Amino acid sequence: MQQPLITNRFVERFNLSTPIALAPMALATGGNLAAACARAGALSLVGGGYGDLVWTRREYRDAISLLDGNPQDLSRLGCGFISWKLAEDRSAFDWLLDQQHKPAAVMLSFGDPTPFANILSDHKIPVICQIQTMAQLPQAVDAGANVIVAQGTEAGGHGVNELDGRSTFTFVPEIADWLAKHSPQTILLAAGGIADGRGLAAAMMLGADGALIGSRLWATTQSLAATSAKNVALQAGGDDTARTSIFDILRGKNWPEQFDFRAIRNILHRKWEGRIDELRSDPAAAIEDYTSGVRQEDYDRAHITVGQDVGLINDISSAEEVLDDINQQAARLLNGGNTEK
Repeated sequence: MQQPLITNRFVERFNLSTPIALAPMALATGGNLAAACARAGALSLVGGGYGDLVWTRREYRDAISLLDGNPQDLSRLGCGFISWKLAEDRSAFDWLLDQQHKPAAVMLSFGDPTPFANILSDHKIPVICQIQTMAQLPQAVDAGANVIVAQGTEAGGHGVNELDGRSTFTFVPEIADWLAKHSPQTILLAAGGIADGRGLAAAMMLGADGALIGSRLWATTQSLAATSAKNVALQAGGDDTARTSIFDILRGKNWPEQFDFRAIRNILHRKWEGRIDELRSDPAAAIEDYTSGVRQEDYDRAHITVGQDVGLINDISSAEEVLDDINQQAARLLNGGNTEK
Protein backbone atom coordinates (compact mmCIF):
# COMPACT_ATOMS: atom_id res chain seq x y z
CA MET A 1 0.00 0.00 0.00
CA GLN A 2 1.31 3.45 -0.94
CA GLN A 3 1.70 6.28 1.54
CA PRO A 4 -1.46 8.37 1.85
CA LEU A 5 -1.64 11.49 -0.30
CA ILE A 6 -4.49 12.70 1.91
CA THR A 7 -4.24 12.09 5.64
CA ASN A 8 -7.04 12.61 8.12
CA ARG A 9 -8.79 10.81 10.96
CA PHE A 10 -10.75 8.50 8.62
CA VAL A 11 -7.57 7.38 6.86
CA GLU A 12 -5.77 6.90 10.16
CA ARG A 13 -8.64 5.13 11.94
CA PHE A 14 -9.01 2.45 9.26
CA ASN A 15 -5.39 2.16 8.06
CA LEU A 16 -6.16 3.53 4.59
CA SER A 17 -4.16 5.21 1.87
CA THR A 18 -7.20 7.06 0.46
CA PRO A 19 -10.26 8.58 2.18
CA ILE A 20 -12.62 6.35 0.20
CA ALA A 21 -14.95 3.53 1.22
CA LEU A 22 -16.32 1.03 -1.27
CA ALA A 23 -20.12 0.99 -1.14
CA PRO A 24 -21.53 -2.44 -0.19
CA MET A 25 -23.63 -2.77 -3.35
CA ALA A 26 -25.88 -5.84 -3.22
CA LEU A 27 -24.93 -8.40 -5.90
CA ALA A 28 -22.17 -6.14 -7.28
CA THR A 29 -19.65 -5.66 -4.46
CA GLY A 30 -18.40 -9.22 -4.24
CA GLY A 31 -15.15 -10.64 -2.97
CA ASN A 32 -13.05 -9.71 -6.00
CA LEU A 33 -14.00 -6.03 -5.95
CA ALA A 34 -13.72 -5.80 -2.17
CA ALA A 35 -10.27 -7.40 -2.20
CA ALA A 36 -9.06 -5.12 -4.99
CA CYS A 37 -10.20 -2.01 -3.11
CA ALA A 38 -8.70 -3.22 0.16
CA ARG A 39 -5.34 -3.81 -1.55
CA ALA A 40 -5.56 -0.33 -3.05
CA GLY A 41 -6.00 1.20 0.40
CA ALA A 42 -9.74 1.86 0.58
CA LEU A 43 -12.17 0.69 3.25
CA SER A 44 -13.85 -2.23 1.49
CA LEU A 45 -17.37 -3.34 2.38
CA VAL A 46 -18.70 -6.56 0.85
CA GLY A 47 -22.31 -6.14 -0.26
CA GLY A 48 -24.20 -8.21 2.29
CA GLY A 49 -27.32 -6.37 1.13
CA TYR A 50 -30.43 -8.41 1.78
CA GLY A 51 -28.60 -10.73 4.14
CA ASP A 52 -28.44 -13.75 1.85
CA LEU A 53 -26.28 -16.10 3.88
CA VAL A 54 -24.99 -18.20 0.97
CA TRP A 55 -24.02 -15.15 -1.11
CA THR A 56 -22.47 -13.22 1.77
CA ARG A 57 -20.52 -16.24 3.00
CA ARG A 58 -19.14 -17.02 -0.46
CA GLU A 59 -18.12 -13.46 -1.35
CA TYR A 60 -16.67 -12.58 2.05
CA ARG A 61 -14.63 -15.78 2.05
CA ASP A 62 -13.46 -15.03 -1.49
CA ALA A 63 -12.26 -11.61 -0.40
CA ILE A 64 -10.32 -13.11 2.51
CA SER A 65 -8.78 -15.73 0.24
CA LEU A 66 -7.74 -13.15 -2.35
CA LEU A 67 -6.10 -11.01 0.34
CA ASP A 68 -3.93 -14.04 1.10
CA GLY A 69 -3.36 -13.42 4.77
CA ASN A 70 -1.95 -9.91 4.34
CA PRO A 71 -2.80 -8.30 7.70
CA GLN A 72 -2.81 -4.71 6.41
CA ASP A 73 -5.18 -5.52 3.54
CA LEU A 74 -7.41 -7.63 5.78
CA SER A 75 -7.64 -4.75 8.25
CA ARG A 76 -9.60 -2.81 5.60
CA LEU A 77 -12.21 -5.50 4.86
CA GLY A 78 -15.75 -5.24 6.20
CA CYS A 79 -19.35 -5.73 5.12
CA GLY A 80 -22.66 -3.89 4.78
CA PHE A 81 -26.30 -4.83 5.38
CA ILE A 82 -29.83 -3.47 4.97
CA SER A 83 -31.19 -2.90 8.46
CA TRP A 84 -34.88 -3.56 7.81
CA LYS A 85 -33.99 -6.84 6.12
CA LEU A 86 -31.76 -7.90 9.01
CA ALA A 87 -34.78 -7.49 11.26
CA GLU A 88 -36.41 -10.27 9.19
CA ASP A 89 -33.35 -12.53 8.81
CA ARG A 90 -30.02 -11.89 10.52
CA SER A 91 -28.34 -15.21 9.66
CA ALA A 92 -25.65 -13.63 7.47
CA PHE A 93 -24.99 -10.98 10.12
CA ASP A 94 -24.61 -13.64 12.82
CA TRP A 95 -22.36 -15.74 10.56
CA LEU A 96 -20.09 -12.74 9.98
CA LEU A 97 -19.69 -12.14 13.70
CA ASP A 98 -18.57 -15.74 14.18
CA GLN A 99 -15.70 -15.50 11.69
CA GLN A 100 -12.05 -15.56 12.71
CA HIS A 101 -11.43 -12.38 10.73
CA LYS A 102 -13.16 -9.55 12.58
CA PRO A 103 -14.63 -7.07 10.07
CA ALA A 104 -12.92 -3.70 9.85
CA ALA A 105 -16.42 -2.19 10.03
CA VAL A 106 -20.03 -3.08 9.33
CA MET A 107 -22.34 -0.63 7.58
CA LEU A 108 -26.07 -0.50 8.37
CA SER A 109 -28.49 1.26 6.03
CA PHE A 110 -32.23 1.83 5.67
CA GLY A 111 -33.98 1.33 8.98
CA ASP A 112 -33.32 1.50 12.70
CA PRO A 113 -29.67 0.49 13.21
CA THR A 114 -29.88 0.35 17.01
CA PRO A 115 -30.26 -3.40 17.76
CA PHE A 116 -27.52 -4.38 15.32
CA ALA A 117 -25.24 -1.48 16.19
CA ASN A 118 -25.40 -2.51 19.84
CA ILE A 119 -24.29 -6.04 18.94
CA LEU A 120 -21.44 -4.73 16.80
CA SER A 121 -20.29 -2.43 19.58
CA ASP A 122 -20.28 -5.37 21.99
CA HIS A 123 -17.96 -7.14 19.52
CA LYS A 124 -15.80 -3.99 19.26
CA ILE A 125 -16.55 -3.72 15.53
CA PRO A 126 -16.83 -0.13 14.21
CA VAL A 127 -20.35 0.81 13.14
CA ILE A 128 -21.11 2.77 9.97
CA CYS A 129 -24.65 4.14 9.65
CA GLN A 130 -25.93 5.50 6.35
CA ILE A 131 -28.61 8.16 6.66
CA GLN A 132 -30.68 10.23 4.23
CA THR A 133 -32.32 12.90 6.45
CA MET A 134 -31.33 15.04 9.39
CA ALA A 135 -34.03 13.35 11.47
CA GLN A 136 -32.12 10.07 11.22
CA LEU A 137 -28.86 11.56 12.46
CA PRO A 138 -29.47 11.64 16.25
CA GLN A 139 -30.77 8.06 16.16
CA ALA A 140 -27.62 6.87 14.37
CA VAL A 141 -25.31 8.71 16.76
CA ASP A 142 -27.23 7.45 19.79
CA ALA A 143 -26.93 3.92 18.38
CA GLY A 144 -23.14 4.30 18.57
CA ALA A 145 -22.22 5.03 14.96
CA ASN A 146 -18.50 5.59 14.57
CA VAL A 147 -19.03 6.74 10.99
CA ILE A 148 -22.01 8.50 9.43
CA VAL A 149 -22.59 8.23 5.68
CA ALA A 150 -24.65 11.15 4.32
CA GLN A 151 -26.41 9.78 1.25
CA GLY A 152 -27.90 12.23 -1.23
CA THR A 153 -30.63 11.41 -3.72
CA GLU A 154 -28.07 11.47 -6.56
CA ALA A 155 -26.92 8.01 -5.46
CA GLY A 156 -27.61 4.92 -7.52
CA GLY A 157 -29.67 2.08 -6.11
CA HIS A 158 -31.68 2.53 -2.95
CA GLY A 159 -32.08 5.76 -1.07
CA VAL A 160 -34.80 7.98 0.31
CA ASN A 161 -37.40 9.20 -2.19
CA GLU A 162 -37.03 12.54 -3.97
CA LEU A 163 -39.79 14.15 -1.88
CA ASP A 164 -37.98 13.54 1.42
CA GLY A 165 -34.38 13.39 0.20
CA ARG A 166 -31.55 15.86 -0.05
CA SER A 167 -28.77 16.75 -2.45
CA THR A 168 -25.42 15.41 -1.26
CA PHE A 169 -23.72 18.80 -1.29
CA THR A 170 -26.33 20.54 0.88
CA PHE A 171 -26.76 17.54 3.16
CA VAL A 172 -23.07 17.02 3.99
CA PRO A 173 -22.26 20.46 5.45
CA GLU A 174 -25.43 20.49 7.56
CA ILE A 175 -24.51 17.12 9.05
CA ALA A 176 -20.91 18.27 9.52
CA ASP A 177 -22.11 21.27 11.51
CA TRP A 178 -24.41 19.11 13.67
CA LEU A 179 -21.67 16.58 14.38
CA ALA A 180 -19.18 19.32 15.25
CA LYS A 181 -21.59 20.52 17.91
CA HIS A 182 -23.04 17.24 19.22
CA SER A 183 -20.62 14.41 18.34
CA PRO A 184 -17.27 15.75 17.13
CA GLN A 185 -15.56 12.36 17.31
CA THR A 186 -17.90 10.87 14.67
CA ILE A 187 -16.42 10.49 11.20
CA LEU A 188 -18.47 11.72 8.23
CA LEU A 189 -18.50 10.32 4.69
CA ALA A 190 -20.41 11.71 1.71
CA ALA A 191 -22.28 9.46 -0.72
CA GLY A 192 -24.18 10.13 -3.93
CA GLY A 193 -22.85 11.61 -7.16
CA ILE A 194 -19.13 11.25 -6.35
CA ALA A 195 -17.22 9.65 -9.22
CA ASP A 196 -13.92 11.50 -9.42
CA GLY A 197 -11.43 13.52 -7.44
CA ARG A 198 -13.41 16.71 -7.90
CA GLY A 199 -16.35 15.17 -6.05
CA LEU A 200 -14.15 13.77 -3.28
CA ALA A 201 -12.35 17.09 -2.80
CA ALA A 202 -15.63 19.01 -2.82
CA ALA A 203 -17.13 16.71 -0.19
CA MET A 204 -14.09 17.16 2.02
CA MET A 205 -14.19 20.94 1.62
CA LEU A 206 -17.80 20.78 2.84
CA GLY A 207 -16.80 18.97 6.01
CA ALA A 208 -16.72 15.28 5.10
CA ASP A 209 -13.75 13.10 6.06
CA GLY A 210 -14.07 11.13 2.83
CA ALA A 211 -16.56 9.49 0.49
CA LEU A 212 -18.45 6.25 0.05
CA ILE A 213 -18.32 5.47 -3.68
CA GLY A 214 -20.67 3.11 -5.48
CA SER A 215 -21.46 3.70 -9.16
CA ARG A 216 -17.88 4.47 -10.26
CA LEU A 217 -16.61 1.27 -8.63
CA TRP A 218 -19.62 -0.67 -9.98
CA ALA A 219 -18.22 0.17 -13.42
CA THR A 220 -14.91 -1.63 -12.91
CA THR A 221 -13.51 -4.91 -14.14
CA GLN A 222 -13.84 -6.56 -10.70
CA SER A 223 -17.51 -5.67 -10.13
CA LEU A 224 -19.98 -8.54 -10.37
CA ALA A 225 -22.30 -6.46 -12.57
CA ALA A 226 -22.72 -7.88 -16.08
CA THR A 227 -20.25 -6.56 -18.65
CA SER A 228 -23.15 -5.84 -21.00
CA ALA A 229 -24.77 -3.64 -18.33
CA LYS A 230 -21.53 -1.74 -17.77
CA ASN A 231 -21.22 -1.11 -21.52
CA VAL A 232 -24.75 0.28 -21.67
CA ALA A 233 -23.99 2.54 -18.69
CA LEU A 234 -21.00 4.01 -20.53
CA GLN A 235 -23.40 5.46 -23.09
CA ALA A 236 -25.66 7.05 -20.46
CA GLY A 237 -25.58 10.52 -18.94
CA GLY A 238 -26.80 11.92 -15.66
CA ASP A 239 -30.13 12.89 -17.24
CA ASP A 240 -30.81 9.23 -18.05
CA THR A 241 -31.53 7.97 -14.51
CA ALA A 242 -34.65 8.16 -12.36
CA ARG A 243 -35.57 7.37 -8.76
CA THR A 244 -38.86 5.51 -8.28
CA SER A 245 -40.23 2.27 -6.84
CA ILE A 246 -40.84 0.73 -10.31
CA PHE A 247 -37.91 -1.69 -10.33
CA ASP A 248 -38.53 -2.73 -6.74
CA ILE A 249 -42.08 -3.72 -7.71
CA LEU A 250 -40.80 -5.61 -10.74
CA ARG A 251 -38.28 -7.48 -8.59
CA GLY A 252 -40.74 -8.22 -5.79
CA LYS A 253 -38.74 -6.21 -3.23
CA ASN A 254 -41.01 -4.98 -0.44
CA TRP A 255 -39.11 -1.88 0.58
CA PRO A 256 -40.48 0.54 3.18
CA GLU A 257 -42.41 3.35 1.50
CA GLN A 258 -39.87 6.11 2.22
CA PHE A 259 -37.16 4.40 0.15
CA ASP A 260 -37.00 3.87 -3.59
CA PHE A 261 -34.45 3.03 -6.27
CA ARG A 262 -32.35 4.94 -8.82
CA ALA A 263 -31.48 3.22 -12.09
CA ILE A 264 -31.26 4.02 -15.78
CA ARG A 265 -34.63 5.21 -17.05
CA ASN A 266 -35.11 2.56 -19.74
CA ILE A 267 -38.08 1.72 -21.96
CA LEU A 268 -39.80 -0.52 -19.41
CA HIS A 269 -39.38 2.11 -16.69
CA ARG A 270 -40.87 4.83 -18.91
CA LYS A 271 -43.84 2.57 -19.68
CA TRP A 272 -44.87 2.59 -16.02
CA GLU A 273 -44.04 6.15 -15.03
CA GLY A 274 -47.16 7.83 -13.71
CA ARG A 275 -48.85 4.41 -13.41
CA ILE A 276 -47.14 3.04 -10.32
CA ASP A 277 -50.38 2.34 -8.44
CA GLU A 278 -51.64 0.39 -11.46
CA LEU A 279 -48.37 -1.56 -11.62
CA ARG A 280 -48.48 -2.31 -7.93
CA SER A 281 -52.05 -3.61 -8.10
CA ASP A 282 -51.45 -5.97 -11.03
CA PRO A 283 -47.71 -6.50 -11.66
CA ALA A 284 -47.67 -10.05 -13.09
CA ALA A 285 -47.30 -9.25 -16.80
CA ALA A 286 -44.74 -6.51 -16.16
CA ILE A 287 -42.73 -8.79 -13.88
CA GLU A 288 -42.66 -11.45 -16.63
CA ASP A 289 -41.45 -8.83 -19.12
CA TYR A 290 -38.77 -7.62 -16.70
CA THR A 291 -37.63 -11.16 -15.81
CA SER A 292 -37.31 -12.03 -19.49
CA GLY A 293 -35.19 -8.91 -19.97
CA VAL A 294 -32.87 -9.96 -17.13
CA ARG A 295 -32.41 -13.43 -18.64
CA GLN A 296 -31.60 -11.98 -22.05
CA GLU A 297 -29.49 -9.08 -20.71
CA ASP A 298 -31.89 -6.77 -22.54
CA TYR A 299 -31.45 -3.47 -20.75
CA ASP A 300 -34.44 -1.87 -22.39
CA ARG A 301 -36.30 -4.03 -19.84
CA ALA A 302 -33.77 -5.10 -17.17
CA HIS A 303 -32.51 -2.46 -14.75
CA ILE A 304 -29.01 -0.97 -14.52
CA THR A 305 -28.21 0.39 -11.06
CA VAL A 306 -26.26 3.65 -11.36
CA GLY A 307 -26.50 7.13 -9.95
CA GLN A 308 -26.58 10.57 -11.53
CA ASP A 309 -22.79 10.52 -11.77
CA VAL A 310 -23.02 7.92 -14.57
CA GLY A 311 -22.23 10.68 -17.05
CA LEU A 312 -18.77 10.96 -15.44
CA ILE A 313 -17.99 7.29 -16.10
CA ASN A 314 -16.15 6.99 -19.40
CA ASP A 315 -14.37 3.63 -19.22
CA ILE A 316 -14.34 0.26 -17.49
CA SER A 317 -11.03 0.29 -15.63
CA SER A 318 -9.75 -1.76 -12.73
CA ALA A 319 -10.77 -0.69 -9.25
CA GLU A 320 -7.13 0.02 -8.45
CA GLU A 321 -6.85 2.45 -11.39
CA VAL A 322 -10.11 4.19 -10.49
CA LEU A 323 -9.13 4.69 -6.86
CA ASP A 324 -5.68 5.95 -7.79
CA ASP A 325 -7.13 8.48 -10.27
CA ILE A 326 -9.68 9.77 -7.76
CA ASN A 327 -7.15 9.97 -4.95
CA GLN A 328 -4.50 11.78 -6.99
CA GLN A 329 -6.93 14.29 -8.48
CA ALA A 330 -8.47 15.05 -5.07
CA ALA A 331 -5.03 15.48 -3.50
CA ARG A 332 -4.03 17.99 -6.20
CA LEU A 333 -7.23 19.98 -5.72
CA LEU A 334 -7.03 20.02 -1.96
CA ASN A 335 -3.46 21.28 -2.29
CA GLY A 336 -4.49 24.09 -4.64
CA GLY A 337 -3.86 22.30 -7.94
CA ASN A 338 -5.97 22.05 -11.07
CA THR A 339 -8.83 19.71 -12.02
CA GLU A 340 -6.97 17.70 -14.65
CA LYS A 341 -6.78 13.95 -14.07
